Amino acid sequence: MSRLSLLLVVVLVAVSSAFVPHGAVPRSALSSSVAPAFAPRADPLFAESEDMTWEGEYPPSKVLGPIMSKMPSGLLGMLSLCFAGACVWGCAGSAVLQQEAGAMASGSWVKWYYVLGSLMGPLAWGTHVAAWIQRQNGK
Repeated sequence: MSRLSLLLVVVLVAVSSAFVPHGAVPRSALSSSVAPAFAPRADPLFAESEDMTWEGEYPPSKVLGPIMSKMPSGLLGMLSLCFAGACVWGCAGSAVLQQEAGAMASGSWVKWYYVLGSLMGPLAWGTHVAAWIQRQNGK
């Protein structure tokens, strides 16, 4: 039991260290007394990060990422309608197949294309919010 406890503590420390903010630990605590032979370079994960906070009621377009920030709100709205239509189609198609005799027992009502269509709901919501953000920003 002591080995399992030790393993759990090690895993807990390793996982929790992933959530320490970059630069929170002083450099002197991490380095030994010997100077490194090379200069430390910037962390590539944080090299391109920028502040995504905003003032006001809606965020700027840059929060949508490099692709959707360049798309007009009308196009994002049409994509949202297409995704919502695919979601309704997938849910309705599964509902029709569930009404067949013995479909629930055999699982014959589960079709991959209806499952894929029903997963378009979160995409419809996301593109709807992106269209709203673009509309608020005048794009």
